[in-house]
Amino acid sequence: MQNDEIIRKVNQLLIDEIEIDENQISPAADLKKDLGIDSLDFVDLFVIIENNFGFKMKAEEMAEVKSLDDFYQYIIARVNRN
Repeated sequence: MQNDEIIRKVNQLLIDEIEIDENQISPAADLKKDLGIDSLDFVDLFVIIENNFGFKMKAEEMAEVKSLDDFYQYIIARVNRN
């Protein structure tokens, strides 16, 4: 899967599943501050990513993920690792 495909899919999942306003989606957006993703949303995201990309996210790997771009890069790296 190409990087731009992954980014589009992640954006659509955020809009559809986490109910993030499309206008808020920007690579520089902070997941917590700008997008309002809380701990319960992160649990949902873990399941959504596993179901859509075929790998289990690990909380300790997400410790450094702050921005939406960080999140994209994490998913891209994991998809390309598998």
